[in-house]
Amino acid sequence: MGFGDTLKTRLKDWTFRQGGADLVEKIGKLAPAANEYGVDPFGFNLDYTLAAISPFLWLYRHYFRVECKGIERVPTGRVLLVSNHSGQLPMDGAMIGVAMLVEADPPRPIRAMVEKWVPTLPYVSTFMARCGQIVGTPENCRRLLAADEAIVVFPEGVRGLNKLWSQRYQLQDFGLGFMRLALETDTPIVPVAVVGAEEQSMALMDLKPLARIFGFPHMPLTPTVVPFPLPSKYHLYFGEPIKFTGNPNDDDAVLEQKVNQVKSSIQAMLNQGLRERKGVFR
Repeated sequence: MGFGDTLKTRLKDWTFRQGGADLVEKIGKLAPAANEYGVDPFGFNLDYTLAAISPFLWLYRHYFRVECKGIERVPTGRVLLVSNHSGQLPMDGAMIGVAMLVEADPPRPIRAMVEKWVPTLPYVSTFMARCGQIVGTPENCRRLLAADEAIVVFPEGVRGLNKLWSQRYQLQDFGLGFMRLALETDTPIVPVAVVGAEEQSMALMDLKPLARIFGFPHMPLTPTVVPFPLPSKYHLYFGEPIKFTGNPNDDDAVLEQKVNQVKSSIQAMLNQGLRERKGVFR
């Protein structure tokens, strides 16, 4: 056994030690499609993922101390999890992914969409593919939903991820693409609200001239200078599934009404979560 296999085995063992006997039993219910190389048509490998999530599970349990509510509402079969986005680093997506594997019963590996340039990155591209993340094209999404997968969507995009401290918990404009996809594939939408990510790395200002020099969309200035996440306490809220009907080719104004229904549901859960929490770090 080579070093890579040894490391993967040890990380997977760490995952199960953290998750306990219940996680071992639940993971045993998973039977993802795989070819002779152990991966599905998109490159996903369950063993690899169980090893890769071990440090994120530690963050979930001990650093962000995530509390999860309503995850039992996520239906079986194809589903779009639509969430707010914040915190400079996409730890909110990672925590939703961990929750779906360790809290849901049966567990659900989720798929997140990555930018088209990610497959050009050595090592990173393989890591993302083995963990089930794929390039976010409409065709890839259709294929995943046709296979009854769960996809997490952040309609705010970088507008939400890099919002300033003064804009915390104020949802930015949502794109319409996820709604067209839901209507086209008859897929239910589960609104998800993340409370706590805004405080993990507070953006005091956006250094736009510097961002333009490096070709970045944003260059946030945080109290720690680099966007190192602080141990704010995470609260994840999963809402009731919403099933929309209509024509995916409707005018934007018609789709925006449906999108605003999802947005309002997420904002309501955010507001409730902020009222209920005892503090940023507890």
